[in-house]
Amino acid sequence: MAGLNCGVTRALLGVLLLGAARLPRGAEASEIALPPGSGITVLIKPGTPTLPVKPCYIIFSKKPTTMLFIKSGERKAFSFSCQNPENHFIVEIQKNIGLCIIESVFEGEGSATLMSANYPDGFPEDELMTWQFVIPAHLRASVSFLHFNVSNCEKKEERVEYYIPGSTTNPEVFRLADKQPGNMAGSFNLSLQGCDQDAQNPGILRLKFQVLVQHPQNESNVTYVVDLSNERAMSLTIEPRPIKLSRKFVPGCFVCLESRICSTNLTLTHGSKHKITFLCNDLTRLWMNAEKTISCMDHRYCHRKSYFLQVPRDILQLPVQLHDFSWKLLVPKDRLSLALVPAQKLQQHTQERICNTSFSYLVASTGPGQDLYFGSFCSGGSIEKIQVKQNMSVTLRTFAPSFQQEVSRQGLTVSFTPYFKEEGVFTVTPDTKSKVYLRTPNWERGLPSLSSVSWNISVPHDQVACLTFTKEQTGLVCQTGRAFMIVQEQRTRAEEIFSLEEVLPKPGFRHHSFWVNISNCSPLSGKQLDLLFQVSLTPRTVDLTIVLIAVVGGGALLLFALGLVICLVKKNRKKKINKGPAVGIYNGNINTQMPMQPKKLQKVRKDSESHVYAVIDDTMVYGHLLQDSNGSFVQPETDTYRPFQGPTGDCPPSPPPTCSRAPTAKLTTEEPSPGCSPESESEPYTFSHPKMENGSNENTDIPLLDAPKPAEPGE
Repeated sequence: MAGLNCGVTRALLGVLLLGAARLPRGAEASEIALPPGSGITVLIKPGTPTLPVKPCYIIFSKKPTTMLFIKSGERKAFSFSCQNPENHFIVEIQKNIGLCIIESVFEGEGSATLMSANYPDGFPEDELMTWQFVIPAHLRASVSFLHFNVSNCEKKEERVEYYIPGSTTNPEVFRLADKQPGNMAGSFNLSLQGCDQDAQNPGILRLKFQVLVQHPQNESNVTYVVDLSNERAMSLTIEPRPIKLSRKFVPGCFVCLESRICSTNLTLTHGSKHKITFLCNDLTRLWMNAEKTISCMDHRYCHRKSYFLQVPRDILQLPVQLHDFSWKLLVPKDRLSLALVPAQKLQQHTQERICNTSFSYLVASTGPGQDLYFGSFCSGGSIEKIQVKQNMSVTLRTFAPSFQQEVSRQGLTVSFTPYFKEEGVFTVTPDTKSKVYLRTPNWERGLPSLSSVSWNISVPHDQVACLTFTKEQTGLVCQTGRAFMIVQEQRTRAEEIFSLEEVLPKPGFRHHSFWVNISNCSPLSGKQLDLLFQVSLTPRTVDLTIVLIAVVGGGALLLFALGLVICLVKKNRKKKINKGPAVGIYNGNINTQMPMQPKKLQKVRKDSESHVYAVIDDTMVYGHLLQDSNGSFVQPETDTYRPFQGPTGDCPPSPPPTCSRAPTAKLTTEEPSPGCSPESESEPYTFSHPKMENGSNENTDIPLLDAPKPAEPGE
């Protein structure tokens, strides 16, 4: 900057003795009238007395005062209470110049910070101030407003005007709140114009701005198109990264809309197609932050509806790194909840296992008076699903430009699910090769009072899970309610309940999938509830002692059964040898033809299990011995086959002893049961005498057996 033609506010200051100004002495009255629009002000104020004197006052409107201010266009009459007012007061006369022009000359790259007149006080009413900037033709200039205030105008409007060489619309007029021009070649003028202010509430007009002059950048010749016309409730902001301040000149970074409206930050909204260029020597000094809102307030329509959370391609093609992309997911209160399902399982960031990926997801729930931060998650973990009770915020945060290749394989799907009362539910399937570290939400501040979180942990059938807590005690003291943890096996429904105010449980093994639920109380001020635990899987093993006992026991049982079979077979053979030949009863008075009853004895073993044999002991061979002393016949004892009615299961029941005649299972062939010895043809069979009925000669056929009729198979 090379030249300054005039001061910001030119003041004519006069320190005059009242006596030198020939003002009347004592009680003589005086009057000062200032013409309107002159810009002159007069201030009479106490001076510095040299000797102790009696006090002196200004008499204005019959009231004593020590100071009198007269503005342009005012007329005031006054007097003094003493004979020598020149020893007590001084007069300051000030004149404001209506137009001030400041010239700034740049010979190379640099910047200048400039302010309006009277800054930080208000700029004079309805005044004009102009800055002239002389800049070499090969350099480019950009203007940015650092701070400004506007007054309350009655007439006209406060504005800034640019006279830009080569522009067909000179002067170009902007409001103070507008984005100011950038990338201007050569010299230009900037003017600040005030307005007629409201007398009751004038307000303050002031301006502080910066002019940055630098060489043109290569990127300024490339135009990028960002199409947000098909997006809804979305915005994109391009802004500088936070940097450390330095005394060394650093060229500015500007984002230009339509190549002319440039600023250090630019916000693009949905529903339009935008063309932007960059005026920056190092684009790594800029980054982007985007936000999109997805809401569904009709629970009947939203139920089971899902959305894929993906960054638009037009944003990824920009030469500026994406810092954050946030999705705000809104649901009707107490109607629906949200479920977040990643394409690849997620890992929760902890000190024990740090996320080293190029991006991560920050998950939080937002509700009335309570925000719950669930944590930071990256790819390559064991978390399959995150469910949140109420509104949720998911932020994709990047750490390296290579995130674009990785995030394309990740992806998130959010769906609206039936409402549940827990703050969050995590579905976890641990990896057999590494430990899983999980911690409660709001790790830095503690789990909110009276809130509950659950983890659904799956255990493969060939694995055993070990649940371990990283500390022995939580140090929690409850004011109201109780803080507890429930571990429930999902297969057996067996529950273990632990108080979180006491010692935490030791590491324990879980053979089946299980739940971990942590519920907080209302703790005293101070220590809050935070828990970190790990889950690891190991292959399921069988105790060798149990295997050996089972093998030995099975072998002993088999030997016992084999010995019992051999013993019974030998005993049965010996019994058969001792028996005599079978003897039948002959009765010559009966019909020797086959009975003509088709339903008697026509069923064979293959067709029915109701065949009945009547067997008489050897001592009952002769029929006449069946008569008792009264001449009546004694009914012989009989055996009847009945189907097995005992318990059945996956394995058949153990067979009865081999000497039993009653089979244990229905045979599919006519072969005898392997558990019973076949009947020998030499075994004695006898027939009972028929019962005598008087006056009955309807059927002369005599049944072979007079035993109770067997039940039909269907009964």
